[in-house]
Amino acid sequence: MALQNPTPSEYIQHHLTNLTYGYHPENGWSFAHGAQEASEMGFVAIHVDTMAWSVGLGILFCWLFRVGAKAAHAGVPTGVLNFVELMVEFVDKSVKETFHGKSNLIAPLALTICCWIFLMNLMDLVPVDLVPYLFMVSGVDYMKIVPTTDVNATLGMSIGVFLLIVIYSIKIKGVSGFVGELTLQPFGKWMIPFNFLLEGVGLIAKPISLALRLFGNLYAGELIFILIALLPFYLQWFLSVPWAIFHILVIVLQAFIFMMLTIVYLSMAHEHH
Repeated sequence: MALQNPTPSEYIQHHLTNLTYGYHPENGWSFAHGAQEASEMGFVAIHVDTMAWSVGLGILFCWLFRVGAKAAHAGVPTGVLNFVELMVEFVDKSVKETFHGKSNLIAPLALTICCWIFLMNLMDLVPVDLVPYLFMVSGVDYMKIVPTTDVNATLGMSIGVFLLIVIYSIKIKGVSGFVGELTLQPFGKWMIPFNFLLEGVGLIAKPISLALRLFGNLYAGELIFILIALLPFYLQWFLSVPWAIFHILVIVLQAFIFMMLTIVYLSMAHEHH
Protein backbone atom coordinates (compact mmCIF):
# COMPACT_ATOMS: atom_id res chain seq x y z
CA MET A 1 0.00 0.00 0.00
CA ALA A 2 1.01 3.67 -0.14
CA LEU A 3 2.16 3.72 3.49
CA GLN A 4 5.18 1.94 4.90
CA ASN A 5 4.52 0.18 8.22
CA PRO A 6 1.21 1.98 8.79
CA THR A 7 -0.46 2.31 12.16
CA PRO A 8 -3.88 0.63 12.51
CA SER A 9 -5.66 3.96 12.04
CA GLU A 10 -3.62 4.77 8.91
CA TYR A 11 -4.30 1.30 7.53
CA ILE A 12 -8.05 1.66 8.06
CA GLN A 13 -8.14 5.18 6.60
CA HIS A 14 -6.18 4.03 3.55
CA HIS A 15 -8.60 1.19 2.82
CA LEU A 16 -11.62 3.47 3.24
CA THR A 17 -10.30 6.21 0.92
CA ASN A 18 -11.61 6.34 -2.64
CA LEU A 19 -9.51 7.01 -5.72
CA THR A 20 -10.66 10.60 -6.26
CA TYR A 21 -10.15 12.83 -9.28
CA GLY A 22 -11.14 16.47 -9.23
CA TYR A 23 -10.12 20.11 -9.07
CA HIS A 24 -7.80 20.98 -6.19
CA PRO A 25 -7.26 24.67 -5.30
CA GLU A 26 -3.46 24.22 -5.40
CA ASN A 27 -2.86 21.26 -7.75
CA GLY A 28 -5.59 21.90 -10.32
CA TRP A 29 -7.21 18.87 -11.99
CA SER A 30 -5.50 15.81 -10.53
CA PHE A 31 -5.91 12.65 -8.48
CA ALA A 32 -6.09 13.23 -4.73
CA HIS A 33 -3.10 12.05 -2.71
CA GLY A 34 -4.98 11.20 0.46
CA ALA A 35 -8.29 11.87 2.17
CA GLN A 36 -7.37 15.47 3.00
CA GLU A 37 -6.81 16.44 -0.63
CA ALA A 38 -9.99 14.60 -1.63
CA SER A 39 -12.03 16.60 0.89
CA GLU A 40 -10.44 19.86 -0.30
CA MET A 41 -11.66 19.13 -3.83
CA GLY A 42 -15.20 19.45 -2.53
CA PHE A 43 -18.10 18.79 -4.87
CA VAL A 44 -16.01 19.12 -8.03
CA ALA A 45 -14.61 15.59 -7.73
CA ILE A 46 -15.47 12.06 -8.75
CA HIS A 47 -14.73 8.72 -7.11
CA VAL A 48 -13.12 6.99 -10.06
CA ASP A 49 -13.01 3.55 -8.45
CA THR A 50 -16.72 3.63 -7.53
CA MET A 51 -17.69 4.66 -11.06
CA ALA A 52 -15.37 2.16 -12.77
CA TRP A 53 -16.37 -0.86 -10.67
CA SER A 54 -20.11 -0.08 -10.74
CA VAL A 55 -20.12 0.43 -14.52
CA GLY A 56 -17.98 -2.66 -15.03
CA LEU A 57 -20.30 -4.80 -12.91
CA GLY A 58 -23.29 -3.36 -14.73
CA ILE A 59 -21.73 -4.44 -18.03
CA LEU A 60 -21.06 -7.87 -16.53
CA PHE A 61 -24.75 -8.13 -15.56
CA CYS A 62 -25.87 -7.19 -19.09
CA TRP A 63 -23.44 -9.68 -20.66
CA LEU A 64 -24.48 -12.57 -18.39
CA PHE A 65 -28.16 -12.06 -19.08
CA ARG A 66 -27.55 -11.61 -22.80
CA VAL A 67 -25.70 -14.94 -22.84
CA GLY A 68 -28.56 -16.52 -20.91
CA ALA A 69 -31.19 -15.05 -23.23
CA LYS A 70 -29.37 -16.25 -26.35
CA ALA A 71 -28.99 -19.74 -24.87
CA ALA A 72 -32.66 -20.04 -23.86
CA HIS A 73 -34.35 -23.26 -24.95
CA ALA A 74 -37.32 -25.42 -23.99
CA GLY A 75 -35.26 -28.07 -22.21
CA VAL A 76 -33.80 -28.19 -18.69
CA PRO A 77 -31.66 -25.05 -18.11
CA THR A 78 -27.99 -25.42 -17.14
CA GLY A 79 -25.12 -23.09 -16.25
CA VAL A 80 -25.71 -19.39 -16.85
CA LEU A 81 -29.17 -20.05 -18.28
CA ASN A 82 -30.21 -21.71 -15.04
CA PHE A 83 -29.17 -18.63 -13.03
CA VAL A 84 -30.82 -16.23 -15.49
CA GLU A 85 -34.13 -18.12 -15.49
CA LEU A 86 -34.07 -18.40 -11.70
CA MET A 87 -33.58 -14.64 -11.26
CA VAL A 88 -36.16 -13.70 -13.91
CA GLU A 89 -38.81 -15.98 -12.39
CA PHE A 90 -38.04 -14.78 -8.86
CA VAL A 91 -38.26 -11.09 -9.78
CA ASP A 92 -41.34 -11.63 -11.95
CA LYS A 93 -43.12 -13.34 -9.06
CA SER A 94 -42.11 -10.57 -6.63
CA VAL A 95 -43.42 -7.88 -8.99
CA LYS A 96 -46.72 -9.67 -9.62
CA GLU A 97 -47.33 -10.08 -5.87
CA THR A 98 -46.35 -6.52 -4.91
CA PHE A 99 -46.96 -4.16 -7.83
CA HIS A 100 -50.64 -3.44 -8.46
CA GLY A 101 -50.40 -1.10 -11.44
CA LYS A 102 -49.58 -1.61 -15.10
CA SER A 103 -46.09 -0.81 -16.35
CA ASN A 104 -43.55 -2.43 -18.64
CA LEU A 105 -40.72 -0.77 -16.72
CA ILE A 106 -41.09 -2.17 -13.20
CA ALA A 107 -40.00 -5.79 -13.77
CA PRO A 108 -36.87 -4.95 -15.82
CA LEU A 109 -36.01 -2.22 -13.31
CA ALA A 110 -36.43 -4.60 -10.36
CA LEU A 111 -34.30 -7.26 -12.08
CA THR A 112 -31.56 -4.74 -12.82
CA ILE A 113 -31.56 -3.37 -9.28
CA CYS A 114 -31.48 -6.81 -7.65
CA CYS A 115 -28.70 -8.28 -9.79
CA TRP A 116 -26.59 -5.12 -10.07
CA ILE A 117 -26.62 -4.42 -6.33
CA PHE A 118 -25.95 -8.10 -5.62
CA LEU A 119 -22.85 -8.04 -7.84
CA MET A 120 -21.61 -4.81 -6.24
CA ASN A 121 -22.18 -6.22 -2.75
CA LEU A 122 -20.47 -9.47 -3.71
CA MET A 123 -17.18 -7.60 -4.18
CA ASP A 124 -17.08 -7.26 -0.39
CA LEU A 125 -16.03 -10.93 -0.18
CA VAL A 126 -12.79 -10.27 -2.10
CA PRO A 127 -9.85 -10.18 0.39
CA VAL A 128 -9.42 -6.57 1.51
CA ASP A 129 -5.69 -6.34 0.65
CA LEU A 130 -5.70 -8.23 -2.67
CA VAL A 131 -6.99 -5.69 -5.18
CA PRO A 132 -5.52 -2.58 -3.46
CA TYR A 133 -2.10 -4.29 -3.48
CA LEU A 134 -2.35 -5.17 -7.18
CA PHE A 135 -3.22 -1.57 -8.03
CA MET A 136 -0.50 -0.25 -5.73
CA VAL A 137 2.06 -2.24 -7.72
CA SER A 138 0.68 -0.48 -10.82
CA GLY A 139 1.16 2.91 -9.18
CA VAL A 140 -2.42 3.50 -7.94
CA ASP A 141 -2.41 4.24 -4.21
CA TYR A 142 -6.14 3.95 -3.48
CA MET A 143 -8.73 1.48 -4.73
CA LYS A 144 -12.11 0.64 -3.17
CA ILE A 145 -13.80 -2.15 -5.08
CA VAL A 146 -17.21 -2.23 -3.36
CA PRO A 147 -19.33 0.56 -4.91
CA THR A 148 -22.12 0.16 -2.35
CA THR A 149 -19.74 1.20 0.45
CA ASP A 150 -19.69 4.66 -1.18
CA VAL A 151 -22.73 6.70 -0.12
CA ASN A 152 -22.54 8.60 -3.41
CA ALA A 153 -23.34 5.40 -5.34
CA THR A 154 -26.22 4.35 -3.10
CA LEU A 155 -27.66 7.89 -3.11
CA GLY A 156 -27.38 8.01 -6.88
CA MET A 157 -29.46 4.84 -7.24
CA SER A 158 -32.01 5.94 -4.65
CA ILE A 159 -32.40 9.38 -6.27
CA GLY A 160 -33.12 7.59 -9.55
CA VAL A 161 -35.89 5.64 -7.82
CA PHE A 162 -37.16 8.85 -6.21
CA LEU A 163 -37.45 10.57 -9.59
CA LEU A 164 -39.43 7.61 -10.92
CA ILE A 165 -41.77 7.87 -7.92
CA VAL A 166 -42.43 11.54 -8.65
CA ILE A 167 -42.79 10.99 -12.41
CA TYR A 168 -45.26 8.11 -12.04
CA SER A 169 -47.20 9.91 -9.30
CA ILE A 170 -47.74 12.87 -11.62
CA LYS A 171 -48.41 10.63 -14.64
CA ILE A 172 -51.06 8.52 -12.88
CA LYS A 173 -52.67 11.12 -10.61
CA GLY A 174 -51.93 14.34 -12.43
CA VAL A 175 -50.22 17.39 -10.95
CA SER A 176 -53.31 18.30 -8.90
CA GLY A 177 -53.63 14.77 -7.54
CA PHE A 178 -49.96 14.61 -6.59
CA VAL A 179 -50.07 18.03 -4.91
CA GLY A 180 -53.30 17.02 -3.19
CA GLU A 181 -51.64 13.97 -1.68
CA LEU A 182 -48.89 16.19 -0.27
CA THR A 183 -51.19 18.89 1.11
CA LEU A 184 -54.60 17.40 1.96
CA GLN A 185 -53.55 14.25 3.84
CA PRO A 186 -53.97 13.15 6.54
CA PHE A 187 -55.84 16.01 8.27
CA GLY A 188 -57.73 17.71 5.45
CA LYS A 189 -57.63 21.20 3.92
CA TRP A 190 -57.65 23.06 7.26
CA MET A 191 -54.14 21.85 8.10
CA ILE A 192 -52.40 22.12 4.73
CA PRO A 193 -49.03 23.38 6.08
CA PHE A 194 -48.87 20.58 8.65
CA ASN A 195 -49.98 18.00 6.08
CA PHE A 196 -47.33 19.19 3.61
CA LEU A 197 -44.65 18.96 6.31
CA LEU A 198 -45.61 15.38 7.22
CA GLU A 199 -46.03 14.14 3.66
CA GLY A 200 -42.95 16.01 2.40
CA VAL A 201 -40.76 14.47 5.07
CA GLY A 202 -42.20 11.03 4.27
CA LEU A 203 -41.53 11.51 0.55
CA ILE A 204 -37.94 12.71 1.02
CA ALA A 205 -37.25 9.96 3.57
CA LYS A 206 -37.81 7.24 0.95
CA PRO A 207 -34.63 7.79 -1.11
CA ILE A 208 -32.57 8.68 1.95
CA SER A 209 -33.57 5.50 3.80
CA LEU A 210 -32.96 3.40 0.67
CA ALA A 211 -29.47 4.82 0.26
CA LEU A 212 -28.36 4.83 3.90
CA ARG A 213 -29.66 1.32 4.65
CA LEU A 214 -27.64 -0.21 1.82
CA PHE A 215 -24.58 1.96 2.46
CA GLY A 216 -24.58 1.41 6.22
CA ASN A 217 -24.77 -2.37 6.07
CA LEU A 218 -22.08 -2.77 3.42
CA TYR A 219 -19.78 -0.12 4.91
CA ALA A 220 -19.98 -1.80 8.31
CA GLY A 221 -19.29 -5.19 6.74
CA GLU A 222 -16.23 -3.88 4.91
CA LEU A 223 -14.96 -2.16 8.05
CA ILE A 224 -15.17 -5.42 10.00
CA PHE A 225 -13.18 -7.22 7.28
CA ILE A 226 -10.53 -4.48 7.53
CA LEU A 227 -10.40 -4.80 11.32
CA ILE A 228 -10.02 -8.58 11.02
CA ALA A 229 -7.13 -8.03 8.57
CA LEU A 230 -5.28 -6.15 11.34
CA LEU A 231 -5.24 -9.24 13.57
CA PRO A 232 -2.53 -11.93 13.59
CA PHE A 233 -2.69 -14.32 10.61
CA TYR A 234 -4.12 -17.31 12.50
CA LEU A 235 -6.92 -15.17 13.95
CA GLN A 236 -7.73 -13.73 10.52
CA TRP A 237 -8.75 -17.13 9.15
CA PHE A 238 -10.53 -18.05 12.36
CA LEU A 239 -12.72 -14.91 12.22
CA SER A 240 -12.92 -13.95 8.55
CA VAL A 241 -14.41 -17.23 7.31
CA PRO A 242 -17.43 -17.22 9.71
CA TRP A 243 -17.95 -13.51 9.10
CA ALA A 244 -17.80 -14.00 5.30
CA ILE A 245 -20.38 -16.79 5.52
CA PHE A 246 -22.68 -14.58 7.59
CA HIS A 247 -22.01 -11.60 5.32
CA ILE A 248 -23.30 -13.57 2.32
CA LEU A 249 -26.75 -13.26 3.92
CA VAL A 250 -26.29 -9.49 4.23
CA ILE A 251 -25.18 -9.21 0.59
CA VAL A 252 -28.25 -11.04 -0.71
CA LEU A 253 -30.69 -9.50 1.77
CA GLN A 254 -29.70 -5.89 1.05
CA ALA A 255 -30.10 -6.39 -2.71
CA PHE A 256 -33.52 -7.95 -2.10
CA ILE A 257 -34.66 -5.20 0.29
CA PHE A 258 -33.64 -2.41 -2.12
CA MET A 259 -35.50 -4.15 -4.93
CA MET A 260 -38.66 -4.83 -2.90
CA LEU A 261 -38.87 -1.30 -1.50
CA THR A 262 -38.47 0.09 -5.01
CA ILE A 263 -41.38 -2.06 -6.18
CA VAL A 264 -43.51 -1.04 -3.18
CA TYR A 265 -42.80 2.69 -3.62
CA LEU A 266 -43.59 2.58 -7.34
CA SER A 267 -46.75 0.58 -6.64
CA MET A 268 -47.86 3.30 -4.20
CA ALA A 269 -47.12 5.91 -6.88
CA HIS A 270 -49.51 4.08 -9.26
CA GLU A 271 -52.37 3.90 -6.76
CA HIS A 272 -55.20 6.43 -6.56
CA HIS A 273 -56.21 7.47 -3.07
